[in-house]
Amino acid sequence: MKQPNDVFNDFQARMSELLKNSPAKDVEHNVKAMLSQGFSKLDLVTREEFDTQTQVLVRTRARLEELERRVAELEQKLSSSQDS
Repeated sequence: MKQPNDVFNDFQARMSELLKNSPAKDVEHNVKAMLSQGFSKLDLVTREEFDTQTQVLVRTRARLEELERRVAELEQKLSSSQDS
């Protein structure tokens, strides 16, 4: 007598084989191709590119804040030296 796992594995193998040779596989392939073509027309970026640009933006923002702080200090020094 077959074990429940054997029955399940056999059923799964038969279903996979059936789907592999069915028109559903062709439909899936065609839908994926159409979606891929549609996405390429949208000029989308990859997640990796997005993450890289996010990191660049964070560094740029930090540098800008540092430069703003330094300019404020220099303006304060200039203002103090002109008052004297």
